[in-house]
Amino acid sequence: MLFPFADYWTWYLAFVAGVLAVLALDLGVFHRRAHVVSFRESVAWSAVWVALALIFNYALYRYALGQFPPDVARQIGLEFLTGYLVEKSLAVDNIFVFVLVFSYFAVPLQYQHRILFYGIIGALVFRGLFIALGSVLMQYAAVVVLFGVVLVVSGVKMMVKPQAQVDPGHNPIVRLFTRFVPVTPAMHGQSFLVRIGGRWHATPLLVALLFLEMSDIIFAVDSVPAIFALTNEPFLVFTSNVCAILGLRAMYFMLANAITRFHLLHYGLALILVFVGLKMLWLNDAFGGKFPIGWSLGIIAALLAGSVAASLIVPAPREAEASTDTSST
Repeated sequence: MLFPFADYWTWYLAFVAGVLAVLALDLGVFHRRAHVVSFRESVAWSAVWVALALIFNYALYRYALGQFPPDVARQIGLEFLTGYLVEKSLAVDNIFVFVLVFSYFAVPLQYQHRILFYGIIGALVFRGLFIALGSVLMQYAAVVVLFGVVLVVSGVKMMVKPQAQVDPGHNPIVRLFTRFVPVTPAMHGQSFLVRIGGRWHATPLLVALLFLEMSDIIFAVDSVPAIFALTNEPFLVFTSNVCAILGLRAMYFMLANAITRFHLLHYGLALILVFVGLKMLWLNDAFGGKFPIGWSLGIIAALLAGSVAASLIVPAPREAEASTDTSST
């Protein structure tokens, strides 16, 4: 391990402190007042988050270049970049859930950023716990095989079955919460809790936030092992995962209205899961213990770009039927 926790724990603290500072600046300054995030603003923020991730990636590479041989430093830089790309790609599934949840709870546009902000803070905590646990479990060959099987099975299921419809109202955690905590039927501004008749009530914003946190835990079951398939360095897994999650809000506001156009994207995501699962099960051993990270980056980028391009070229089934009906009349 190139970045053992005992020697680099201060790096973890510094990275987390930097993330919290950026998040505080985001909510306390740039999004202090609830407002509708425009497409232009979301594009600008997406560019900022991607730029920050790439700057960190380059700084990490330069540090590694001074501590390790050039080929090892290059490996470190590519592993972070590949992990970032995988997490960014798999996060598209989160956007589908965001759209559905905000629609189900009728969350006004100006309050969606607030929910996503606190949702991402919770996601960072859960991802940190998952990665810490994974770094211990991944030392056992049986766990590596198990994670590989989970990824391959998840990818195959995503390819052969249509995306499952999520119903927040039937989620057991949400139903349990609403059984013990009274929920107001209407919004109360951007508040998560309000006091009515001397008793605290949750607002629909808090219920929506709870569901998003639960859904992220489910997504982490795929995304965290997927990055461990690319690198065995917990520090790279953690930082690449966090950097990708930080840009998730901006990506949501940028793609929410256009996400349905990418109707073939789930095939690309499914193949990415199958590929990283096969790395764990077979490819790493077939290539002397480590499948070339440059090849991994190229394959993942090609699958992602190919599925996006195919979605834009090939019309969705409904669009095809609509165009057929129009031409016949």
